[in-house]
Amino acid sequence: MPEDRLVTLGQSCSEPRGAAAESPDLTGRLPDAAPRGSRARSFGLTRTTPYNARWTGCARGQDTEENGVSPTDVILDRMRSLIPAVSDRPGDDPIFALNAIALERARAGESIVNATLGALMNDDGQLAIMPAVFEAYAKVDRRLASAYAPIAGDERFLGAVVDDVLAGSPMADQAAAVATAGATGALHHAIVNFLEPGQALYTTSYFWGPYGIIATHTGRRVETFEMFDDRGRFDVEAFERGLEQLLREQGRALVVLNFPCHNPTGYSLDDEEWTGIADALLRLGRTAPVTLLIDIAYDKYGAPGKRRWVNPVASIVGTCTVLVAWTASKSFAQYGSRVGALIGISADDEERDRIQAALAFACRGTWSNCNHLGILGITELLLDPVLKASADAQREKLKTLLGERVTVFNREAERLGLPTPRYEGGFFVAVFTPNAETTAAAAREQGVFVVPMNGAVRVALCSTPKADVPRLVQALAHGVEAARA
Repeated sequence: MPEDRLVTLGQSCSEPRGAAAESPDLTGRLPDAAPRGSRARSFGLTRTTPYNARWTGCARGQDTEENGVSPTDVILDRMRSLIPAVSDRPGDDPIFALNAIALERARAGESIVNATLGALMNDDGQLAIMPAVFEAYAKVDRRLASAYAPIAGDERFLGAVVDDVLAGSPMADQAAAVATAGATGALHHAIVNFLEPGQALYTTSYFWGPYGIIATHTGRRVETFEMFDDRGRFDVEAFERGLEQLLREQGRALVVLNFPCHNPTGYSLDDEEWTGIADALLRLGRTAPVTLLIDIAYDKYGAPGKRRWVNPVASIVGTCTVLVAWTASKSFAQYGSRVGALIGISADDEERDRIQAALAFACRGTWSNCNHLGILGITELLLDPVLKASADAQREKLKTLLGERVTVFNREAERLGLPTPRYEGGFFVAVFTPNAETTAAAAREQGVFVVPMNGAVRVALCSTPKADVPRLVQALAHGVEAARA
């Protein structure tokens, strides 16, 4: 067959190569010209088309159709092995796609402020790291690091993580734990072990997008409640009302709360809000199985006193199961090592043993073993007094770096009347807007990249140099005005 007659996927014999292809947008949706369910060639046969349609002549440069089926359609149908439920899923995360566009424009010489990715950068634009981490890695025995980690994780590591999170709390003696592939792995294990297929996890109306991806991938869903009341505070009444309704519908609940330093809003709960949540969980936990998962990915970057969740949450153990998703990604600036843990807390010894076994089983059924070098190195950083002191000091410098940006942002946002939630620290802050896509697009016109979501844009101050924060806020104010127009 001559080269100009080669058949590619989604293209008939008579089309020049490339004529039929169109790229998905940032959400993975195909252009409106080829909606799902249409008989576009790239989707192959329809359900009503006979699979065994006979055809000849494609290799000779002819498009022969019988029963309305092109030769290419038959080829495509025979080659499609993905199940229908996953055949049109996006291949890239929208945040990483926006980041790629920002980097491309910067490489072309444009002045860009890239506030998309959740990784802490120095003011020179380089990834912030903690040298103590690499000192710890260098001390790890090479043969141990090269060997399989225990499926649930090394006992020293698990004990160190429980102590890091729960030291001084009675919950420390009621905890089981497994190593996970970052906090994302912890979230996966919580969803598949504490919800039945088809059921919904319950979280705030603003939430980290991968919650929905993990839920969809595992055959679950996401239900939300309105996060803020008309005073801009956490809406405890909406939380309780929605949870009660969900329990009536599905008979159990997994509540996912990401505090302090909520992603994507930057909000941290105060004592009154945590007490209100605990009271609601105590009441509803007596009516049906309720599990609370606290995602503490950004815990180390909260303002002083932001670990306010420990005492209120301790009061619900015995009525509710408590889970904590822990990660070294942010705490030790080790995003690529994929070291995390899921802690399960139960007052009942037998139930705690069942939780431990179920979580270990889930480990074997997914990644099997976690990064052993990462586990061993992080263990030393948690337990070795010298390394721990060094890591803590280096993290404090990173917190100061981030805190300076937060201060400038809050000052400039107040000056320009930018609508934001209470923001005291953390990698992200949200800016409320009536049209997030318009706001983000207007900001991009000025070389500023943020992430649009429903009702707001997410701003990654963690990756924004301090000197660029005033420009960032100015572009956001312009974007909000554009959305209001």
